[in-house]
Amino acid sequence: MVQRLKLVTSGTPGILASWARGLLCVCAVVFSLPLRPALALDLVLPVPRATVYPGNVITEDMLVDRAFRDSDNTGAGYVATRESVVGKVARQTLLPNTPIALGGIRDPFTVQQGQPTVVIFQSGGLIISGTATSLQSGSAGQVISLRNVDSGMTIRGVVQSNGTVRVGTP
Repeated sequence: MVQRLKLVTSGTPGILASWARGLLCVCAVVFSLPLRPALALDLVLPVPRATVYPGNVITEDMLVDRAFRDSDNTGAGYVATRESVVGKVARQTLLPNTPIALGGIRDPFTVQQGQPTVVIFQSGGLIISGTATSLQSGSAGQVISLRNVDSGMTIRGVVQSNGTVRVGTP
């Protein structure tokens, strides 16, 4: 009876087969990915994490970044950075995971309706200040109406960033 001896080669065919199967899996995954144009067309915008209602001040933790396809330059009418939206007030309801329109937010009011406000008139070296009740709320740079406490007359002025209102000609 003749015995056949098997030649043992330290497992090389098994290692090569395993490596080939791995390479085949990697190729299958790579070629099954959908073809996409360059990533430069993706636009990352800050979006609300949850619904933000009108009048709410937007904070950093209310936002999350999300990528959108910018096929026709549609990102132009939306808020592009977190810095430009944090601290602003929602003008309208902002829905979760939806880009924030530029018209959907505003600066917070520096002058509140019905509150006493310092009114300043300046002409050359002459400065006159007084108190008036604001008839409407306003942010810095907006023109609002006020009622003079002493005379009862309605006046108009420009809201300043420090919360005062400048009246008269500049």
